Amino acid sequence: MNVLMFSPSYDLAGGAVIAANRLFHGLQVQGINTKMLVGKSSFENDTVQELTHNLTGEKILSRLTTPLGLNYIHYYSSFNIPSHDFFKQADILNFHTIHSGYFNYLSLPKLTRLKPAVFTLHDAWSFTGHCGVSFDCERWKTGCGKCPYPANYPPIKRDSTKLEWKLKKRTYERSRITFVTPSKWLASLAKQSMIGEFDIHTIPYGLNTNIFEPLDPQHCRKALGVPDGKKVLLFGAMGLTEKGKGGDLLVKALNKMPESLKKSIVLLTLGQADEAFKNSIDIPIINLGYVSGDRMKAIALSAADIFIFPTRSDNHPCIVQESMACGTPIVSFNHTGVPELVRPSITGYLAEPENADSFLQKIMQLLEEDTIRENMKKNCREIALNEYKLDISAKRYIELFSSILSASN
Repeated sequence: MNVLMFSPSYDLAGGAVIAANRLFHGLQVQGINTKMLVGKSSFENDTVQELTHNLTGEKILSRLTTPLGLNYIHYYSSFNIPSHDFFKQADILNFHTIHSGYFNYLSLPKLTRLKPAVFTLHDAWSFTGHCGVSFDCERWKTGCGKCPYPANYPPIKRDSTKLEWKLKKRTYERSRITFVTPSKWLASLAKQSMIGEFDIHTIPYGLNTNIFEPLDPQHCRKALGVPDGKKVLLFGAMGLTEKGKGGDLLVKALNKMPESLKKSIVLLTLGQADEAFKNSIDIPIINLGYVSGDRMKAIALSAADIFIFPTRSDNHPCIVQESMACGTPIVSFNHTGVPELVRPSITGYLAEPENADSFLQKIMQLLEEDTIRENMKKNCREIALNEYKLDISAKRYIELFSSILSASN
């Protein structure tokens, strides 16, 4: 079996890219000949190459399409992908995040007419009129238009969401595609959308549990400069101040913490944050910046008593899986795909969405419950080993690829 994956990057940041790269290596470890075409990469070899573009022509076309609110359809080089050697050698295609400025979704009918495809969804973009996260808007169920969130990623300069919704629907109707979601929650949304008539499978992300494993907390804290005798909270996201990550809710919650408890706490942060964010929390902060190395993330997660994750929008967050694999319980909100990972009283606690007081209450509760927290640590690690090891995810994809190829012969 020869698999060709598509992803925005091989080495840039972001949970979707990380998940795709892990699957790429997981398939290779299982003996599958897997190659990848990407938008950008710091290097190329015999398994990873950048897609080529007619930069001048696509730039000229974008001056027409982008102001009209139609993102990405100026990348007409996508229609030339069948001439690439990787494509010629492939038996099946696997798309990941095709809305990051390197791919034209209108090419899907041509590509999938030649090779069957699996489209792995990392957000809702595939079935909306433009956005990856729609928050409380459900217009994607009926055709979009009159978009309440034009600035949501990827932002649009004009509301053409009704047209883009129709373009996507027409594109899928002419394509050979099977969809995969990493969470049951995202699958439930997809089944209510324009792609609801397609086969939709749920395969959680996988990760290397030999890298993400519980490390000695005291050694990790010493390495990170955490003062002795402090309880450690950890918050991590690529952008700590992004609305979807809930940094504002975190600030509200922690600033309401009793002064006596604040004195016993250190907040570790992973990700990009400005000085305003750092100065907005009345608790000592150790900011490690954006950390790309898995082992360094494992050290930070192992140093923490609790991983706090005030997300508004995450589907199946890699960092929550990583926290579980390191044996660190989580406090988050009871919505999106998070409850599939943060299981109340088993791997952590869930607060009422958008409620900073509820979020703080759950943090304080878990900080005070030493025995329960220790049991959660064991549960987190056990569930990660039983459900989220990379080989489990890779084998499920191989089974799906095999069944699709058998049916197409």
